[in-house]
Amino acid sequence: MFLSEQEQQRREKRTELKKMGVNPYPSAEFKINVTSDDIKKNYEKAKTDYQDVSIAGRLMGIRKQGSAAFAELQDAHGRIQIYLRRDDLCPGEDKTAYNTIFKKLVDLGDIVGVKGFVFTTQVGEITIHVTEFTLLTKTLKPLPTAKTDADGVVHDAFTDPEQRYRQRYVDLVVNPHVKEAFLKRSQMVKEMRTFLDNKNFLEVETPILQPIYGGAAARPFKTYHNTLEMPLFMRIANELYLKRLIVGGFDRVYEFSKDFRNEGMSRFHNPEFTQVELYAAYTDYIWLMDLLENMMSEVAQKLHGKTNITVGGNEISFEMPWKRMTMFESIEEYTGVNIDGMGLEELQKTAKDLNVEIDATMGAAKLIDEIFGEHVEPKLMNPTFITDYPVEMSPLAKRKADRPELVERFEVICNGKEIANAFSELNDPIDQRERFEEQLKLRDLGDDEAMVLDEDFLRALEYGMPPTAGLGIGIDRLAMIMTDSASIQDVLFFPQMRPEKKEIVASEEEYKAIGVPAELIELVQRAGFMQINQIAEASAGKLHQAVCGQRKKLKSDVKAPSQDEVKAWVETAGA
Repeated sequence: MFLSEQEQQRREKRTELKKMGVNPYPSAEFKINVTSDDIKKNYEKAKTDYQDVSIAGRLMGIRKQGSAAFAELQDAHGRIQIYLRRDDLCPGEDKTAYNTIFKKLVDLGDIVGVKGFVFTTQVGEITIHVTEFTLLTKTLKPLPTAKTDADGVVHDAFTDPEQRYRQRYVDLVVNPHVKEAFLKRSQMVKEMRTFLDNKNFLEVETPILQPIYGGAAARPFKTYHNTLEMPLFMRIANELYLKRLIVGGFDRVYEFSKDFRNEGMSRFHNPEFTQVELYAAYTDYIWLMDLLENMMSEVAQKLHGKTNITVGGNEISFEMPWKRMTMFESIEEYTGVNIDGMGLEELQKTAKDLNVEIDATMGAAKLIDEIFGEHVEPKLMNPTFITDYPVEMSPLAKRKADRPELVERFEVICNGKEIANAFSELNDPIDQRERFEEQLKLRDLGDDEAMVLDEDFLRALEYGMPPTAGLGIGIDRLAMIMTDSASIQDVLFFPQMRPEKKEIVASEEEYKAIGVPAELIELVQRAGFMQINQIAEASAGKLHQAVCGQRKKLKSDVKAPSQDEVKAWVETAGA
């Protein structure tokens, strides 16, 4: 394992601490009685309450001044300045705790606990005067530190999106503002739970591993249970199980669920996502519209203090009432074409005329959906109810009494994307079976996202499900809106990523093959020459200087190579 100079030094400091009898990773509880934001908000109003404080966090800055030092401590709530004086930490003759442990063996990023009292410096900064200092965790990797040069250009800031998503633990430390989105997301979920609980909904849990996946049109992730000797699927939705509970006599249920769909990734899609699904007996989709409007306007008010919020430069209003349009009305409004009543061939021609990409596997419902997705959905900024979908698009929804080719369904489009889907649930088991069978025909035509037939769910319906309305809300997309985040990765702690590309490092044998002695390989690597081709392309003089420089820096007693030896490495590597 290659270690940078700083990493090597930190490991040496860890060893030195242990030799001194200091555990770099103590297990004893460090009691905390205050937070940084509590001190900053309340100290001036109640100074006597902060004369015996205990706080812990990371050291994010250190300014040593001989026998005293200022440092910046970051806890979960923010940063606060601390002041350390040698004679306070070491009142006796032994000054090791300050002179050696703090000044020489403690680094930026180390996690420490401090006790002391709060005061205000001459320049007016609220500060903790430290009387006790405890090293709680010795860090072995240095945190990325942004530096600003003389021209005002910032270097080494931890801003690369891939790095941030892959190492979220670092992102949260060095970019503390990132926490705000996740705190707001958590508050959003809490407020939604409170709202539903107050409406007499019961929170439940349903299986994640399912023998038959259903409740949505999507490709599943497949696994295998060895004991049961059967395939299982990660759920794509929890709809069918929640409706089984309605059959069983629970009138109102909801579940915040992790669902999994084996589909493409984008700034709006992650294969693992969160949604809340809720079902209410003896209601319909119109009732759900009113419920959703009320809930989301209340959530926006609780999160932002108002119902109007700014997202990507657009002002979005969650104030009631929301606009309501049928799917056909919305398409006509944004394309000027009335597609209501069109057959398959006419829809194909219309889609082509509207420059919508289609293929031969698409039925009428799919074509309508594609036209809507291309010409309507991206233009809807304020939350808008789109209602009355073709029955082929909604295998689990109840038909409209006056137009049986349509169903009682709505989607909510906000900020150009769907955030919610709901319908009056189909509770006719015969009709439901026929729709499942139509879905099977679509699968035979090549639609691998068409639904499968669930015999147990049909059996449950045969026992009788009361009139019911169901709603699903995409929590990740809603969080994007509520936190003004441009990508779904910004509201997921750990989004799915491609495997990390690891730097290829030449083997010891490869270095030896070009003449590099075993004892010099580490110095060559530390000089930045991790691959043989890098040596082949290098200037022999610069390589010699770099290796000798590393030898001097590490105070190595290894014999330095001559210029001729290094030149031979370069020539052999390039041969």
